[in-house]
Amino acid sequence: QLQLVESGGGLVQAGDSLRLSCVASGHTFSQYAMGWFRQAPGKEREFVATISRTGNIMRVAESAKERFTISRDNALNTVYLQMNTLKPEDTAVYYCAASFKTLSTSLFSIEGSVDYWGQGTQVTVSS
Repeated sequence: QLQLVESGGGLVQAGDSLRLSCVASGHTFSQYAMGWFRQAPGKEREFVATISRTGNIMRVAESAKERFTISRDNALNTVYLQMNTLKPEDTAVYYCAASFKTLSTSLFSIEGSVDYWGQGTQVTVSS
């Protein structure tokens, strides 16, 4: 069992930045590709960003490109989501996700690939 605990959410104004963190425990963190998803009120959960086991390959959703960056520190069992130039449409609950991967270069972007979820952290962006 891999436990994921997110932090860093909050209420900010449009144009501000936030950094979300997700700390993992219970299994070998470096065996998992990691990702972030989000769910806005009344909408389905959607992919935001993913990073490979070693952290050298990343993918970010088109809606967040140029603004969001995903990174990880395997020594700290932590994955981050740096969010810049936030917009009201970024308001959502942000979920950390882990997917066990045998290949160090593998990524994931669909919910069906997720093995473990965090409990979520609320991000609210006011206009």
